[in-house]
Amino acid sequence: MTAPHQTTGWQKSSYSGEHTNCVEFRRVDGGVQVRHSKRPDEVTLQYTDSEWTAFLSGVKDGEFDL
Repeated sequence: MTAPHQTTGWQKSSYSGEHTNCVEFRRVDGGVQVRHSKRPDEVTLQYTDSEWTAFLSGVKDGEFDL
């Protein structure tokens, strides 16, 4: 789902370090919004709490190739 553009509360992973080409996220009521750090005015995706929890579990379990 896409969400309206807003500018406050965005965070970048501490693993990003000095890289500027990163994914940013922020907590919103009922879930999380995600956007590309270099394109903050473009599409923002929104996930429910359960979708975000499943994603984080998958990352921790190595389900994604990095």
